Amino acid sequence: MITKRPRGTEDILPGEVEVWQFIEKTARDLCREYGYGEIRTPVFEHTELFHRGVGDTTDIVEKEMYDFEDKGGRSITLRPEGTAPVVRAYLENKLYTKSQPVKLYYIGPMFRYGRPQAGRLRQFHQFGIEVFGSKDPAVDAEVISLAANFYKRLGIKSFDVQINSIGCSACRPLLKEKLHEYLYSYQKDLCKTCLGRLDRNPLRIFDCKSQVCQKIMASAPKPLDFLCQECREHFDKVRNYLDVLEVTYSVNPRLVRGLDYYTNTAFEFFAEGIGAQNSIGGGGRYDNLVETCGGPPTPGIGFGLGLERTLLSMKRQKVEIPLDKTPDIFVAVPGGENNDLMVKEAVRILALLRKKGFSADKDYMQRSLKAQMKYADKKGFKYAVIIGQEEIDRGFVLLRNMESGEQREVPTAEIASKIKMLIEGEKING
Repeated sequence: MITKRPRGTEDILPGEVEVWQFIEKTARDLCREYGYGEIRTPVFEHTELFHRGVGDTTDIVEKEMYDFEDKGGRSITLRPEGTAPVVRAYLENKLYTKSQPVKLYYIGPMFRYGRPQAGRLRQFHQFGIEVFGSKDPAVDAEVISLAANFYKRLGIKSFDVQINSIGCSACRPLLKEKLHEYLYSYQKDLCKTCLGRLDRNPLRIFDCKSQVCQKIMASAPKPLDFLCQECREHFDKVRNYLDVLEVTYSVNPRLVRGLDYYTNTAFEFFAEGIGAQNSIGGGGRYDNLVETCGGPPTPGIGFGLGLERTLLSMKRQKVEIPLDKTPDIFVAVPGGENNDLMVKEAVRILALLRKKGFSADKDYMQRSLKAQMKYADKKGFKYAVIIGQEEIDRGFVLLRNMESGEQREVPTAEIASKIKMLIEGEKING
């Protein structure tokens, strides 16, 4: 067992890590353009935070959290989502005293105990943003457009944006009342989970994946039919701003998302062929969450996008990722490691090249020169610097183009500038 990773986790190895770095850099660059600052919260929090913030009736809290008691007897939970921890940090660090809105983003691992399947792991990664302090519907549109632009910049061309409004604390009670009345006659047909939700939070039944429950909910009262005037105007403005931003979307009147803290705007992104209902991310407004967690009344909105599902979508859509994974220079010494003088010169040149910003390496396995060249070719090095006794005596090294096999003598003092010139020339010509 010690040589097997836990079920529902993955090792991200060299070659794949570069793809992740590209995705993360795309997210960071986009957030910088939109004026968001990065926040990093602990991967574990007090369990109460998620019970209060995420909601006791959610699948996450009821079934999926990794809870444990630490040595001090405190109940601790590995974070299953990113919003509640950021809200906690917003309150604890008194960010509500700063100029509003506060715009934050995060990238990191989350943990949920569920049945592993395509696009759904027990340790997974999310890119998320949160905006605190503004109820402006233009912020809702900005948040949705940022997510859409993230997928577009990654090269994902085929995805759907679905939006809805689930109302506020003023108009939702009537919706829940009518929904409960409608569902009461179907209580014998509801799944066990939804039967438990009927009295506690019937709105969550919209999110059930059971085909029987979905069929029942197809004719159920919809949130859009019970919006108060303020919520209706807010949703209309969100849609108008999305049109201005040229974000293509559809209204899904049954969309409620899976967390209890959402109010007003809810949205979700879908891509075909990745499993788990094809959802790749989503979010919404949570104007009561900060107050629920003990802070002052503060509106908020955000999203969480699953990076494993994003990567799966990129692979399914055959997105070409512009990565330069080719290392620059291999430093070789004839005769392997037998000649101490040449090895010392190789170590010196290796350090010089790295100091100049090149990706450079040498042989540490005492291979012959022929074996070193074979290794360098297999690893994809662009150039090889070959150090021989005769060249050292004259202050030169041999520089070999690994692709063409062309080889030339270069003064040792000029090796870094010469390679830089060659590589820059390749970029211009390429």
